Amino acid sequence: MSDLPREFVLFFLFVLGLCIGSFLNVCIHRFPAKRRLRDQLWALTSHSSGCPRCSSSIRWHDNVPLLGWLLLRGRCRSCRLSISVRYPLVELLTAVLFVVLYQCEMPLDFRGGVSTGGLQSSVGPQAAFPQSSVEVWLHVRYGLHVAMLCCLIVATFIDLELWIIPDGSTVPLMLFSVLVHTLSGQCWIVPLWFQDASVASTLRAVLPESVSWLMFSWDGLSFATAYPHVHGFLVSVAGLIAGGGIVWLVRVIGAFVLRREAMGFGDVVLMAMIGSVLGWQPVLVVFFAAPMLAIGVALLSLVLRRRDEIPYGPWLSLAALLLLVLWNSVWPMAERIFDMGPFLLLMGAAMTVMLYATLHLMQLVRRMLGVGIAAEVSVSEDDGIPMIYPGERSDPAAGLWDRSMWSGVRSGQGLSAVHRWRHGGRD
Repeated sequence: MSDLPREFVLFFLFVLGLCIGSFLNVCIHRFPAKRRLRDQLWALTSHSSGCPRCSSSIRWHDNVPLLGWLLLRGRCRSCRLSISVRYPLVELLTAVLFVVLYQCEMPLDFRGGVSTGGLQSSVGPQAAFPQSSVEVWLHVRYGLHVAMLCCLIVATFIDLELWIIPDGSTVPLMLFSVLVHTLSGQCWIVPLWFQDASVASTLRAVLPESVSWLMFSWDGLSFATAYPHVHGFLVSVAGLIAGGGIVWLVRVIGAFVLRREAMGFGDVVLMAMIGSVLGWQPVLVVFFAAPMLAIGVALLSLVLRRRDEIPYGPWLSLAALLLLVLWNSVWPMAERIFDMGPFLLLMGAAMTVMLYATLHLMQLVRRMLGVGIAAEVSVSEDDGIPMIYPGERSDPAAGLWDRSMWSGVRSGQGLSAVHRWRHGGRD
């Protein structure tokens, strides 16, 4: 594709994105109906698409992405049932992101190397493999990132509507990403480890002997050059563990202090998937960027709807997308933090303690203001985390009509005449 005219490549990617977006609509519609991963994947091929009201099959010319919905004016050809605008929106969004991501990741001139564009990093694959074919590993990495965006689109639309993230939108790509990283050895953006050696030596001289030994120095680029496939495997697995682990830690601490679910387990798997694609350093940037994107919507939800919960998966997805698109602007600032090397371990421990203390302080403030504190909930035997989902009712009859008050029940029991006599004719 690097030898083709840029305009032709972008047009091809736009059309390809429309077609894949049509498939993503199928995933968004069918995944939530199944609980197990196997059933979710099987549902994609179990039957053809059709109208939910009249069960008529969709004609091939009505199934053309974007154009089919426009020609039908958003209604079923047979029964005129309204078709959600989500379908063309997902198709168009996928197509646009295919083009935008290609423009952000690919150099304007492949003969000039990655310096003319792409995800710039002084410690990227071009530093470890200067003689390798730039076109090959850039397109493989782009394909992996595009696959991640597709999964993020599916997870986002399902989470916005149902507040769940099915495993079908995360687990398959997570495993596939580990495989691709291992086979390629050059799909990573930054290596498994990099640091400024001067920072480690300075801290080693200042810190007490009990912790100074942690300030080690290790060159990750030389390891990547010597063992590319092992390094690729470790980059993906480390990102998987870091992404899922940090959300799981927040989930556990939040459940312990707040006595309610702080983050869903779907968010844990989603971040593990993002980490398996991007690596552990970028996924940490995603984790800390997502709250800044979500804070405005959370405040509006609290003020306008009196709800202190929002689906968090869409904001994690948006943060991952923005990191790729704005990489050359965001990463230079984040790189300075990761240059501190092993000092990050001490920072992570301190931030965990701060999170625990902050949540306790929030509970104290709520009590002082007279705001109700969530009562303790039952603990799941599977993972020890209180399992509460938005809209879940502890009482299965809550919000339902008591059938014992229906007059038909009394008629069947031969008591309707007595009830009318006692209550003045009111059923």
